[in-house]
Amino acid sequence: MAHQGTESKRLLSHTIAEWACGLKYEDLSPEAIQAAKLFWFDSIGCALGGSQQEDAKILLKHHRAMSGNGKATAFVSGFKTNPVDAAFLNGHMIRAMDYNDIYWKADPCHPSDLIAAPLSLCESEGLSGKDLVLATIIAYEIEMRLCEIGRPGVREYGWHHATLSAFAAPVAAGRVLSLTPDQMVSAIGISASRTFCPGAVTAGKLTNMKSTVDPWAGRMGAESALLAREGFSGPEHIIDGKEGLFAVFSHVQYKGQPASFDGEGLIKDLPTSSKSHYRILDCGMKSFPIEALSHAPLTAMMKTVKESKIKADDVNEIKVEVIARAADILGDPHKYRPDSKETADHSLPYCMAVGLVDGMVTPLQFKEERVHDQSLIPIMDKIKVVANEEFEALFPKFQPSRVTITTNDGKSLSTRVDVPKGDPRDPMTEEEIAVKFTALGDDVIGKDQCKKLRYCIMNIDTATKVDELLKLTIAG
Repeated sequence: MAHQGTESKRLLSHTIAEWACGLKYEDLSPEAIQAAKLFWFDSIGCALGGSQQEDAKILLKHHRAMSGNGKATAFVSGFKTNPVDAAFLNGHMIRAMDYNDIYWKADPCHPSDLIAAPLSLCESEGLSGKDLVLATIIAYEIEMRLCEIGRPGVREYGWHHATLSAFAAPVAAGRVLSLTPDQMVSAIGISASRTFCPGAVTAGKLTNMKSTVDPWAGRMGAESALLAREGFSGPEHIIDGKEGLFAVFSHVQYKGQPASFDGEGLIKDLPTSSKSHYRILDCGMKSFPIEALSHAPLTAMMKTVKESKIKADDVNEIKVEVIARAADILGDPHKYRPDSKETADHSLPYCMAVGLVDGMVTPLQFKEERVHDQSLIPIMDKIKVVANEEFEALFPKFQPSRVTITTNDGKSLSTRVDVPKGDPRDPMTEEEIAVKFTALGDDVIGKDQCKKLRYCIMNIDTATKVDELLKLTIAG
């Protein structure tokens, strides 16, 4: 690698690399370790369900055709391949149903999109469950910090958060491989150089790429770390140097002001001991398999419907007040006529309509025949999504939403929700995750194997290797 001058050492990639390379399992707090296991429990449940999605099947077929034997395992199929491809396939399964974790500050992120890379590398390198837990907590720490520092977030001016994931993924993967700080700096530069992602993947009509771009960043993290270990170099100034992340976005105007980043916030108080606060404790989970900002309004509507025993035929109009970005993402014209699962789970009108009619919103509501059910169209057209400026001022501390249902006889019933279920302030318990896990995994690997896999995940920190975990994800 090129000689590092004294000035270059002030670059953020060096500070991040030195922190990640220096952090040890013994430095982690018991709360962070428990959280990591719970997020793996949730994520693998999502992957079992995601393995049955059509796009996951297409990707598996494609990689079977391209790959020979390897040391890394793809969930469910047991397909053996190299760790880079396994990271991508497993990361995509975690993401495929849009049911995995969520953190949203200036930008959204799903840190579990990135943790399949450390898992595949742990398996192929013969490493332990503690190595996996450490890398998982590092992935969450850097990914979540990246989503806090935009002024505003990159989503607000047309870029997808996978752009930021490309900076976090190689840090977690590189820690598994015990990279040196200089190698870690290169891994960050290699990965981020190739994965800037436009927001088109979640704007308007959605495609299979909606659930693919972030796992692809995870894949790049694994490959970049492996390349860096062999001596391949990448730009150290990719974050805050010449024409790096901060510089290229500084040309963007947002409401008359140049976009900016809080570089100091990215590295301030990075956790270094068991008494530190780790960001993983601030991440949420999803109780519905839908876009994150849909959770509060759907919770509000379902609460009103249940308490007042409202039927779909009783409803004249449903007014949904949300923050501006939720209205933009979830209520644009394409979302009123979803023609795919990817668009439907990002469509607030669809989620509200199918929840009203079916009394639930589960993976069943995103089967192709349900999404294409024309009887839902008149109900979707009764749903009015509007931005509320008062709510905007409360975000991201809260995710406020107010749903007002007006019935055919003129009654109006209104419910407001600020914190959806699964938020760290109203977290899902291990038992609640288990219900979700079994619902997703029962038809894939069977109830008994779900129980064994749960035990394995929740005790992964005692495992000398991760092989048993991967073995239990394979369908018989």
